[in-house]
Amino acid sequence: MTTNPLHLGIALDGAGWHPAAWRDGVGDLFALPYWLGLVATAERGGIDLVTIEDAVGLQSSGFGGLDPRRDEVRGRLDALVLANAIAPHTSTIGIVPTVTVTHTEPFHVSTGIATLDFVSGGRAGWRVQVSGRAHEAAHFGRREVGPFGEQTIRELFDEARDVVEVVRRLWDSWQDDAVIREASTGRYLDADRVHNVEFSGRGFSVHGASITPRPPQGQPLVFALAHQTVPFELAVSSADVVGITPHTDEQLEEIVAEIASIAETAGRDTPLEVWTEIVVLIEDSPDAAAAALARLDGLHGDPLVSDALVLAGTPAAVAQQLLHWHRRGVQGVRVRPARLPRDLDAFVGGVVPLLRSAGVLERPAATTLRGRLGLGRPANRFEGAIS
Repeated sequence: MTTNPLHLGIALDGAGWHPAAWRDGVGDLFALPYWLGLVATAERGGIDLVTIEDAVGLQSSGFGGLDPRRDEVRGRLDALVLANAIAPHTSTIGIVPTVTVTHTEPFHVSTGIATLDFVSGGRAGWRVQVSGRAHEAAHFGRREVGPFGEQTIRELFDEARDVVEVVRRLWDSWQDDAVIREASTGRYLDADRVHNVEFSGRGFSVHGASITPRPPQGQPLVFALAHQTVPFELAVSSADVVGITPHTDEQLEEIVAEIASIAETAGRDTPLEVWTEIVVLIEDSPDAAAAALARLDGLHGDPLVSDALVLAGTPAAVAQQLLHWHRRGVQGVRVRPARLPRDLDAFVGGVVPLLRSAGVLERPAATTLRGRLGLGRPANRFEGAIS
């Protein structure tokens, strides 16, 4: 087995990451079989994990408020609920739903992801996301979100750091051997092995233990997408994997160096995997890929713009880009198919065999997502404590 595998994730979002992809005759986005088919394809290709996008407001063309467009996908299924429906139909792939922390109670995040870890047999993860949109805050009526400037960004991500900390404490609040099931004595639970988390922060306080025992992985995988210093700090303090969006080698070097500097300053002593992000549209020839992208852009009325690098090309071109990043020290790539299921099928059928031939897809024998990524099962912070 290679000591430096390239990890792969597939980012699932509606009909794909091009806003006109739904016009290619995609299936029913609100039906479970559509999602089961996508995840089955990824699992068949040996992909390490799938993420499922989510938000607490309708999709919009820009970052601001709602727009009047009616030619893009609007509406989605709840990612965490959908993940729990998908998981029993899978056996090896990690399932990583997006859960927005800004308007979701940490206790509910904790139990929802822990439940997914049990349902999947230890293959759950969580993509942490903040919400800075005023119309999303209005759904809940508990807070106002200020103009999306530096102060608001800092406040949102400071709160997100607190949420992840509480969730992690709640995952640990039951020791692994808390459930003893002593039928002879009538003791189901050892109360001394269940601990209150006792967290008090600026935005909320959480006192008690979880209602869900410690998940099979101990700590399910935490994934954070980051584009600038403040989100990088969240990833360093709180995540297992950080997704970054360089468009050039120079940007990649700058981002990796900044993350390393933040980690050194923070004294982080556990691995943080750095994954790049890429939008792919795959055809058999460069001309066909360019034509397919131009067609979708024409239907939409605007060129495809993304925070991540957009690559419209052949399977060989996509594989070459991923291998190039891997040689520069990237541990993984989260692939965003422009058209679902079309570009997912092309990635699994065309790109994965090339990566396998390059010798970068060997994996450790593991039954959990953390094990598959080479991350150990963390010790429980309350081990040895007495309630």
